[in-house]
Amino acid sequence: MLAISLAAFSLLWATPEQGGALFNTLCATCHKDPPVNRAPLPEVLRKMTREAILASMNTGSMREMASPVSIQQRGFIADYLTADAPPVDTMRGRCAAGFQPAKETAAWNGWGVDVENTRFQSAAAARITPAGVMKLQLRWAFGFPGVAAMGQPTAAAGRLYFGSANGTVYSTDARTGCIFWTFKAPVTVRTAITIVDGAAVFGDVEANVYALRIGDGSVIWKVKLDEHPVARITGAPQVHGGRVYVPVSSVEEVNGGSAKYGCCTFRGSVAALDLASGKVLWKTYTIPDPPRLRGKNRAGVEAYGPSGAAVWSAPALDLKLRRVYVGTGNAYSDPDTGHSDAIIAFDMDSGSMVWVRQLAAADRWNLACLNPNGANCPEKAGPDVDIGASPVLKTTASGKRVLLVGQKSGVVHALDPDDSGRIVWQSRIGAGGALGGVQWGMAADERNVYAALSDVHLREKAGGLFALKLETGERVWYAPPSPAACGQRRGCTPAQMAPVTAIGGVVFSGSMDGVLRAYDSATGRVIWEFNTLRKFDTVNGVEASGGSLNATGPVIAGGMLFVNSGYGVLGGMAGNVLLAFSAVEDKTTPGRSPAAGKR
Repeated sequence: MLAISLAAFSLLWATPEQGGALFNTLCATCHKDPPVNRAPLPEVLRKMTREAILASMNTGSMREMASPVSIQQRGFIADYLTADAPPVDTMRGRCAAGFQPAKETAAWNGWGVDVENTRFQSAAAARITPAGVMKLQLRWAFGFPGVAAMGQPTAAAGRLYFGSANGTVYSTDARTGCIFWTFKAPVTVRTAITIVDGAAVFGDVEANVYALRIGDGSVIWKVKLDEHPVARITGAPQVHGGRVYVPVSSVEEVNGGSAKYGCCTFRGSVAALDLASGKVLWKTYTIPDPPRLRGKNRAGVEAYGPSGAAVWSAPALDLKLRRVYVGTGNAYSDPDTGHSDAIIAFDMDSGSMVWVRQLAAADRWNLACLNPNGANCPEKAGPDVDIGASPVLKTTASGKRVLLVGQKSGVVHALDPDDSGRIVWQSRIGAGGALGGVQWGMAADERNVYAALSDVHLREKAGGLFALKLETGERVWYAPPSPAACGQRRGCTPAQMAPVTAIGGVVFSGSMDGVLRAYDSATGRVIWEFNTLRKFDTVNGVEASGGSLNATGPVIAGGMLFVNSGYGVLGGMAGNVLLAFSAVEDKTTPGRSPAAGKR
């Protein structure tokens, strides 16, 4: 975010009125159009709360980059960015006293609806047919204070659970959107929430794991999984057999952009916790060898390695072999260990590493590789094509099991989980790149795996949805991207970064231009679409609008579809709304208190 130069030195004594000058001189280099790698556009930052911006600079991912600037000046920058932010009444939208959710057995629990991460909802649970999809109508909208929800919703027992950018976790009624309770974590909650045995389990971006009581949101336990200053939990925990399996990632590759930072010391990991108490039963690093001093960077600062191989996404659980499968990110520094850009299998009981299948060798990268000083960039920088999507475990029609992996390289892989991850087939769907290929996740039914393509760097050629045969990887159909629906607006692109969701006969995919589309799963024909890029009246009275669809996908259960709009990171368009659709028109909204009126 900040890159101090001699020209900017005088600004270190800036007054509050010079907050804009501070930002434009010190921050805009990264937060420009197109943004540097993952940096959000200025208009996205302006939708964030002052608290969130300060937290990022003081204790979060921008701490190292903001270190040359005083606490006071950071406040000036935050004031400048949030000067027009409207006040928020967090008490609006509460459910009426004594209101109870409708009895509902259908659920979408956690990230991929099942421990195999298929992102496929059965007809019985979805209760929406292809004909019903074509009749989907907006039922209610929920507005988030600041920039959009970060966590994909979870639907269970008539309630909806979701986290947000400012750390607020909500429990709402699925039919009306009224709020039962809220819980405030100190930082962003971007994982999906898993509901099990009366507990709501999730993680935050300071590497804390929580279990809350689903009745009132009170804390059962809270555990910090990693003491590294920039460790975080972005992938949803998986829960089975009284254990919580949690992936750990970080943003240290951002810190590496600073020439004075000793890059790098973080290693990804997976941990198993006791569901009842939060006790850590085992924790295993994705890179077995700890980092050590390896000399100095080009600026004369001590350099460390090996590092990286963060686990960004939800694990897949193999209950037959009792394995935990995760995909890892790129390495941050030398040397290559064979564990980055890989699928790693861990033993569910002991945490021991069973096998590793690296899918892109020597991918060493950090933000210095985009910085003119390049002090921490490895001598042979990699393409940054890590595995950010959750692996999908699926059984084919012939009874053969495959572990499906979408990669930023633009390749979809099928591995054999019963043969140490042996490659069964590979299918290229795009050019790939740092923000290319498959970003967040695929879906699979009994015949095909469905993969959405980003390739955002190709601009008008970005996007597209692919159906590949489970057995062979052969292309069944390809649905080309539609022209971007947002014109010349900054961040507008047809790229399809968001994870895919499937139900019987239908595949859903959202795009960065703000449009959610439903495709016929047999042909790839678009049968329904909804443009979220507009303002919405909300059940909680927060001014809200849609933006890019990214990071989280549609959640479908009990005849309803829920989706977040406005993920403004990765160059997207800002927004702050959660939308709920159903195929049955219902003009009543029972359960909302008088304070919940729309506006």
